[in-house]
Amino acid sequence: MDVFIQALGAVFNPLSAVLVIVGTLFGIVCGALPGLSTSMAIILCLPFTYTMSPDLAIVLLIAVYVGGACGGSISAILLKTPGTPEAVATTFDGYPMAQKGQAGMALGLAVTASSFGTIFSAIVMLMAAPLLAKVALSFQSAEYFALGLLGLSCVTSIAAKDQLKAALSVILGLMISTVGIDSINGVERFAFGQPFLLNGIHYITVMIGAFAVAEVFKNIEEYRHRDNTLQQGSVSIELMKFGEMVKMWATFVKASVIGVIIGIIPAAGGSISSLIAYGETSRSHKHDAIKFGEGNPRGIIAPESANNAGVGGALVPTMVLGIPGSPVTAVIMAAFMIIGLRPGPLLLRDQPVLLDTIFLSLVFAALLLFFGGRFVTRQFGHILKLPYPLLGTLIIALGLLGAYSFQNSFYDVIIMFIAGVGGYLFDKFKYSIPALILGLILGDLVENSLRKQIIIGDGTAMGFVTRPVSLVILLMVVFVLAWPMFSKLMGKRKSSAA
Repeated sequence: MDVFIQALGAVFNPLSAVLVIVGTLFGIVCGALPGLSTSMAIILCLPFTYTMSPDLAIVLLIAVYVGGACGGSISAILLKTPGTPEAVATTFDGYPMAQKGQAGMALGLAVTASSFGTIFSAIVMLMAAPLLAKVALSFQSAEYFALGLLGLSCVTSIAAKDQLKAALSVILGLMISTVGIDSINGVERFAFGQPFLLNGIHYITVMIGAFAVAEVFKNIEEYRHRDNTLQQGSVSIELMKFGEMVKMWATFVKASVIGVIIGIIPAAGGSISSLIAYGETSRSHKHDAIKFGEGNPRGIIAPESANNAGVGGALVPTMVLGIPGSPVTAVIMAAFMIIGLRPGPLLLRDQPVLLDTIFLSLVFAALLLFFGGRFVTRQFGHILKLPYPLLGTLIIALGLLGAYSFQNSFYDVIIMFIAGVGGYLFDKFKYSIPALILGLILGDLVENSLRKQIIIGDGTAMGFVTRPVSLVILLMVVFVLAWPMFSKLMGKRKSSAA
């Protein structure tokens, strides 16, 4: 009880309340603007967290995460252009509703579903994280290697349509993570005599370049060919009536459960959970009066509930195992490290107030979505009229601030722009930037755990299969890698039989 009271004081003091409000609104705006994303919103907030206390930094980042997860639905419904990858499925029924003059109702459904999914996932996170932490305390090098491999295997399966390109992206990230001084034997690797490379290439700098700067480059190229006006004008939001919400409770709950489960899987993210939830809902309600794809309200509730339910789910492996639950939580994990919090099994033991603080921040931000969504949708037409040259310049300026102030090094700025060009080329040739970033982040964990376990095993790798938990996780890795090929083979056999 004392821990919960401390968390209440951390979240509901005046400064924290202001940060939650500002963070939620900022996340909604960044999510709503095509070309921005939740990851970019959090990256742009990182420089402001450098001097904050851990409690304030966590409150701000969680609020931005929740707002961004919901904000993508605004442009998806109004423009048929998802503001974030997670909002792709929302366009299927959201935009048809807007064309029917029901844009306000569609936005109200999105806000309601997002709030429900966030609160649902916060409750699951509060219960699941301590249980998972107790199991994770027994982890050794073999288990951490298997977990790192699981994160990498997940992203190679879903991070891109072309699995080969996703795998190559992960490998490149792993290669970049080896630059610098070897942490086990102190040998210099791939520094080429450059002192600034001895400390390695930090993923914060690469993330700012690969996400933010690359997106600016991409939007500059497309700017002349893009319609930057909003035809509908100002749109007011309509919240779903309680009676109508009760009638669809099964859709809310089922989609939220899917979102939490997919979110807990390392590196899965919200886009896959929203698509799975939409597919399951359309399958189980295919006899509705309004067909899916023509403005069915459940087609908005399902992806938005699953998307935001993935927020709390993705935070579980991020905090407890030190494995990012999604590309967005990879950025949050990096922010945790910056403010002195090391994600892993010992985090909840050493920081008992942290879990309750995140829980209350999620609930507070979810409740604010009602009011923030109402405000942002009324002003959304004005936001889209902002000239992109001005918006792009602002993004570059904040990126420069974040890259330079991280280590006060001009070399980090150079790396940021190199990563920006690389991220632009990755997007151009359909390679996976999230796979690259996760390979870079998990590289140290995978390499060091592998080498330590081999040292512990006197040069043998039997420890990976003789330890039960490690063996189970490795079997999961094999399943995740084999499933896409197996399902493709089964699909061919069914087509041949037909």
